[in-house]
Amino acid sequence: MVEHLDKLVQGQEKLQPDYHEHLKVILLGTGSPRAVYGVAKPGVAVLAGHKVFLVDCGAGTVNQLLLAGIMPQRVSDVLFTHHHSDHNSGFFDVFISSWRTHVVPGAVYKNREVPMQVYGPESTADIIGKMESSFAFDVNLRIHYNKSAFEGSRIVVHECNEGVVYDQDGIRITAFEVDHRPVYPAIAYRFDYNGQSVVISGDTLPVDNMVKYAKDTDLLVHEAYNKEWLDALIDMYPQEAVGLNNPAKYHTTTLEAASIACRAGAKHLLLTHHIPAPARTKEAEAAYTKGMSSLYTGPITVGRDLMEMDLAEYRR
Repeated sequence: MVEHLDKLVQGQEKLQPDYHEHLKVILLGTGSPRAVYGVAKPGVAVLAGHKVFLVDCGAGTVNQLLLAGIMPQRVSDVLFTHHHSDHNSGFFDVFISSWRTHVVPGAVYKNREVPMQVYGPESTADIIGKMESSFAFDVNLRIHYNKSAFEGSRIVVHECNEGVVYDQDGIRITAFEVDHRPVYPAIAYRFDYNGQSVVISGDTLPVDNMVKYAKDTDLLVHEAYNKEWLDALIDMYPQEAVGLNNPAKYHTTTLEAASIACRAGAKHLLLTHHIPAPARTKEAEAAYTKGMSSLYTGPITVGRDLMEMDLAEYRR
């Protein structure tokens, strides 16, 4: 047992640094509501300075954070793009895990002692408030029995559909509306730090607002589904046509994502929220992105779980 714990301690050297001079983006999950082996539900970690921001947190986010080298205790800011379950079902675990002290021989990761700051569209206070009520019993026990810090048990919600939601220590985060109806409101985020920028789309149809806010961004993280593949699945399983076709009504195709990146002048396009998720092969990725390079000449990357993008090279 001691030997096993020693190995755990040795593994801590893989943790992300405490400070990032440049923006770093880590895809925690690149999937969708459908359960796919080896593909986690949506979530993106953005590291800037001493901060770790979490954009969406589907089921399994805490495990993905650990695999990415981020202790949950570092997360005190969660930003929701919208409130589909694949984007918020991991919140309770993130909230509780970040509020717990983690101890292994030779290392102590102190619990989050500040309130969890939650950002999102106008529906957020109501939905997160209901979640908070559902785990009030657990929180009460941790305060009074485990003696966990009271301030860490608090959730402070900031609702904003469009505008600057965070502006501290040189880090600016701007929310803007997208179109994911009938899910309304839904928003995307732009991060600016140290001369670099990244835009995270959330779930959306193609919208002019994306082009506006992603103008000249260094990295555009955009959801995308392959229409040709989806149509083929519908032909194969006509009895599932409604369930398979409905995503097309409020999502963006790979070709549309390429067009958006081109119009915005984004330096790099990173695809996520794959429908259907392509296999981890060059052949599958080439088929998934077929036709995109004729619309957008910049680099296109098929996002994978735990993929890291360091924006140091884009410093202006």
